Amino acid sequence: MTTMTRTLAGMMCAALAIGSLTAVAVAQPLTADRAVEIALTHNSQIVTSAADVLDARSGVYGAASGLLPRVTASVSRSGSFTDNQGLRAGEVRFVGGKLVSGPGTIDVESYSTSPTISGSWSILDLSAISSFSSARQGVKAANLRRVATRHDVVLETRRRFYDVVKAIHLSNVASGALRVARDDERRVRALFEVGSVSKSDLLKAQVRTAQSEFDSLSSSQSVTVTRVNLAQQIGIAEAEIGQVDTVLTAEPRAYDEAALLEEASKNRPDLRAAEAELRAANGAVTATRLARLPYVTVSGDVTFNPKSSQSATIAGFDSAGTPSVATSGSLSESDREWRGVVALNLDIFDGFGKDSRAASARARQIRLRESRDALRRNLASEVHATLLGYQEAIERDRVARRAVESATENLNLTQQKYNVGSATILELIDAEVQLQRARSDAVSALAAMRVAEAFIERVRGSGN
Repeated sequence: MTTMTRTLAGMMCAALAIGSLTAVAVAQPLTADRAVEIALTHNSQIVTSAADVLDARSGVYGAASGLLPRVTASVSRSGSFTDNQGLRAGEVRFVGGKLVSGPGTIDVESYSTSPTISGSWSILDLSAISSFSSARQGVKAANLRRVATRHDVVLETRRRFYDVVKAIHLSNVASGALRVARDDERRVRALFEVGSVSKSDLLKAQVRTAQSEFDSLSSSQSVTVTRVNLAQQIGIAEAEIGQVDTVLTAEPRAYDEAALLEEASKNRPDLRAAEAELRAANGAVTATRLARLPYVTVSGDVTFNPKSSQSATIAGFDSAGTPSVATSGSLSESDREWRGVVALNLDIFDGFGKDSRAASARARQIRLRESRDALRRNLASEVHATLLGYQEAIERDRVARRAVESATENLNLTQQKYNVGSATILELIDAEVQLQRARSDAVSALAAMRVAEAFIERVRGSGN
């Protein structure tokens, strides 16, 4: 085998291996962490929050324009032409670099070239300084809002993911209940045909089968609906979700409410964003107040190698009274021309523009202060309510586990009694129905625990 052949064979093996790994990766069921990862990339709220940060940065650039100097470069070329300008008798005029006297007419043609760099700078504008500080706080608030949005998306994604898992488990439970109901109906029908049970018992079995069929159809529809909701949340098509990891386990944890409250007050991005937004609003109010004060500006320009030329044609009479035509011209050049201005400005009246901006800034300040205060007031109750919800989920899980154990034991005992003839078929059916309901409650309790854990992570500000 040549070296080229071995190289090609190695490349083909590597490609096959990569293809195999890709196929395995694609075939892997969707987990909650993977769903969160997809949502943090494709969810519309994430995209919008990123745009909000960019919008806030544009405000910083706009505010900075009031503090930084402005520099403009230009090159101008100008020309002027005068035809048959009258010159009265005895009138003397300096044209084209020489003195001429009337009577007569003058034709003047002049040109100038001016390469110029000009600049201006508000060196002392307190309102612009305050506006820039306010805009920077706005960027900080937008970034924190983006983090808070990510936490909300994580929570909602996990909630919808576990809705799908719960719906799949309940669908499996409903399918099992349907199989049991159909088996029971066949057994009751067989007993009815031999006269062991009444017509009423058969009708009850048929009603249970019909109800189980309805529950199975409803649970299957619920799986599709929850999958669609999850797909909308993570920003992909429902067909791209594939299989979902239905492993549903949860272990109870112990939380210290005081420590959790302290952690939330320090780490909650929505609370920190509210603080930053309020500081930005305070800066905007201050900027509107300072806008009524005078401000100092500096401006100047420099022109490099300015040039100007002028030519004139003078038609008149000489000293003997004979008509004559004379021409003259001038050229002006210099290396540089400097100009500078320092001004103290005061906007006395702008048509209530400052009053309008001040009222708007004040209203925004009031709204943001109330929003911040509401978050602070409700933080302790939110933490307490979240922990209560988690404790309720834990207790529901414990009760559901005991119910499943009891229902399983009851079914075993009833089956043994039925086998020896001390229990009826209806008692056996009731025991089976109770076990199916207990299993459904256990699935719902486990899903509620996982969602409650996600709520705790969100309320503490971790967003995992």
